[in-house]
Amino acid sequence: MFAKEAYLTSDVVRTSVRPSIVRDRAFDAVFVSALEPELPMAYRLAGYLMADQAEAQDAVQEASVRAWRGWGNLRERDRFHSWFSQILVNVCRTRLRQRSKRRTLDVDEVDLESGDPFRASLARDAIGRALSSLSRELRMVVVLRYWGELSLAEIADRLNIPVGTVKSRHHAALQVLRRRIEPAEGGTR
Repeated sequence: MFAKEAYLTSDVVRTSVRPSIVRDRAFDAVFVSALEPELPMAYRLAGYLMADQAEAQDAVQEASVRAWRGWGNLRERDRFHSWFSQILVNVCRTRLRQRSKRRTLDVDEVDLESGDPFRASLARDAIGRALSSLSRELRMVVVLRYWGELSLAEIADRLNIPVGTVKSRHHAALQVLRRRIEPAEGGTR
């Protein structure tokens, strides 16, 4: 998916927010070694948050560039995972906000032959279809909880909201998901 060259091209390396910072190859190599193991998780998480393959790739790329630019300011390198996932979540939130201003299609309206694994996955099963019906805020909590495997406190930290808000969104999302899934399965509670 992402080759090392994709984020080490001369264009990316030379275009820094602060031109006074001179990057060297050793600096980049350390960053790449920290970023590379995170990319599969980041792509999967962004894919389920954005529900679109191209948007997920763009979000991971943007988060990678932002992380590279801020790499020099990161004090605790062993916390790279948390730091990078925070950047990724913020990028996804921003993109979702921007996308909500545009018209979007429901997953049921999408052509599954398009080759987009996230749309196909979401449309393939009842949970995916129900997940697509959630609001942006509720979907973020559910995806971070179950696909990102974060605790409620970690989600609150990532989204910069109180734990109580995360708990109420989680509860509301599960209620919506239950209502959407149970009729599809023919079960009652």
